[in-house]
Amino acid sequence: MRRDYFELTVEGVDEDAGEPTTPLVRIDFHGPEGLLRDRLSDADGELLSAGAIDVAFRLREPLESGDAEGVVGVTNRFTGDFVLELNETADDVLPFIRAARDSVDAAGDDARYRVEIDLDGERLVSYDKQTFLVYDHEGNLLRNESLIPSGVEL
Repeated sequence: MRRDYFELTVEGVDEDAGEPTTPLVRIDFHGPEGLLRDRLSDADGELLSAGAIDVAFRLREPLESGDAEGVVGVTNRFTGDFVLELNETADDVLPFIRAARDSVDAAGDDARYRVEIDLDGERLVSYDKQTFLVYDHEGNLLRNESLIPSGVEL
């Protein structure tokens, strides 16, 4: 699936926005409908739940190199298959993760951020997530940059 089919926007990241809110990343897909729906579905054709997907950011160059480029990936937790990938920079992703770490969810659950995936502006799925892993350009987990709930052992 081509990365240019996707448009990404975020909300709830600005430090001067007042009270912390649950950060939101909205991914809008502008490509063949069946392609995205198939990748977001299980073997029975049902859309994947929040517990069935993982979100990660992997750098393509060292973080110290300034505005390091990387790829945000959403994967199927059970098959390991990529659902979608987007090119992003560390300067865009890491502040989002910091905002998620600092967020206070008014509903009292453990969600730290929300991912909404739209198909040409129409909501397809919405996921409340707690984990967002960050890997360096060599594939090593960057624990200090990642969002990992307490009590989770990797």
